[in-house]
Amino acid sequence: MSLREHALSLFRSAVGTVRPAPMLKRAVKLQGDSCPQLLVKGQTFPVKRDLYLVGFGKAVLGMAAAAEEIVGDHLVRGIISVPLGIQESLQRAGMQEMLLKPHSKIQVIEGARNNLPDPEALKGAVAIQELVEGLTAGDLLLVLISGGGSALLPAPIPPILLEEKEKLTKMLASRGAAIQELNIVRKTLSLLKGGGLARLAYPAQVVSLILSDVIGDPLDIIASGPTAASSHGVQDCLQILSKYNLLHNLPKSVETVLSSSPSKPTAPEDYSHVCNIIIGSNTLALEEAKHHAESLGYATLILSAAIRGDVGRVATLYCQLIRLLCLCLAGLGEGPLGNEVRGNLLQLVAELDIPGLNLAEFLQALRGFGSERAICILAGGETTVQLQGTGKGGRNQELTLRVGLGLHRAQATEISGHQGRCEIVFLSGGTDGQDGPTEAAGAFCSPELVDEALQEGLDVEAFLSNNDSYTFFSQFQGGHHLLVTGLTGTNVMDIQAILIRAMERS
Repeated sequence: MSLREHALSLFRSAVGTVRPAPMLKRAVKLQGDSCPQLLVKGQTFPVKRDLYLVGFGKAVLGMAAAAEEIVGDHLVRGIISVPLGIQESLQRAGMQEMLLKPHSKIQVIEGARNNLPDPEALKGAVAIQELVEGLTAGDLLLVLISGGGSALLPAPIPPILLEEKEKLTKMLASRGAAIQELNIVRKTLSLLKGGGLARLAYPAQVVSLILSDVIGDPLDIIASGPTAASSHGVQDCLQILSKYNLLHNLPKSVETVLSSSPSKPTAPEDYSHVCNIIIGSNTLALEEAKHHAESLGYATLILSAAIRGDVGRVATLYCQLIRLLCLCLAGLGEGPLGNEVRGNLLQLVAELDIPGLNLAEFLQALRGFGSERAICILAGGETTVQLQGTGKGGRNQELTLRVGLGLHRAQATEISGHQGRCEIVFLSGGTDGQDGPTEAAGAFCSPELVDEALQEGLDVEAFLSNNDSYTFFSQFQGGHHLLVTGLTGTNVMDIQAILIRAMERS
């Protein structure tokens, strides 16, 4: 198998382990007939009266299908809000296990075209709100949450209109706001986010099963934390709006809500009826990819599951890391060049402020790799793109194209050509199968990409300056470097893989 085929295989194995059905069946079981109990990752919840289900997110349809299979006739009623067209897409892809059975007790509402709140998503949010408001003591509410849940549960605090909230979110995203920042603003302006759903469900027992798409898996940030006490207040929202110069560009209704909201976060003791459980994450996906890479013979390390920051700086980080790996394979990792690259890496990591990444420890582990083995470095997280142009792309395709350009430049300036003695493949892909508003999950690149593109009359730098990575990869070699998986039915952010092996000397 080629490096590219190995990279694709690793990506598929990572995504496979966080697919809804296997993930839910590992985490949730129903036991006992006369006094049924829901067993979730070692915790038990008695089913005293009626069991209800609500959910929202890109992966929730498959999660709901698996959950209904597990709880069976105990389920009285359910409502889920899922992305527009997902049922048809999964049907077309032959992914029957992700679909609800005929005569299901769960109502499906599709909305949030292009992952943005819309009137259909609002309809879903209102239906969910009405269901939870009617619950009583003794009822058990199962809440399924995944990435994309924020856009699928829009319930703006009156008098804010959905269009006003959507416009504000778009403006923040276009100015490079991170998903955490977007969610803090969304939940401050929402009835259901920031613990609102859990408060409305009281006094019913609430059990949330969460597939995390946020770095560090913070409960109050994933899907804007509808069942978690908010650790952010109005002040945080105002700071974010100020950071992106939007404070003086707000609709009147938003100003009204911000000026009348309590400035302190809700007290955590209000949530004693709630249990939030993470059942899938980027870390879980990376661990599976690591096992798979090792079974293919690679010396493998996970860099981090919390890669974040500007896509250009992250691309530089990966290029420097690849340069160091090539020096190690050439037996020159401990020389002056290796030390220079290590210094660059330490500076970049400090700049990017990646939570929990101990680079010194990682670099020490790299020293244990011999020069004869193929190397695989895995990472995950979510980068941000500052939009400068009007092209079509996504953060994974843009990251890959920037890495391709960086590797080309390094090869052009590397006098001794260590990089040229290595076979290198870089992959970046979104685990949900959709990178930005495109049909691709991400893309592959190698150091040869820029030169090969020039032979086809394609200028990588021109495409990057217009944020047009999808158009580039679609045209280059007939789309051969695009990572196309179709919708996966799951979402735990993005995964990157670096695969390197020394070229055989002829």
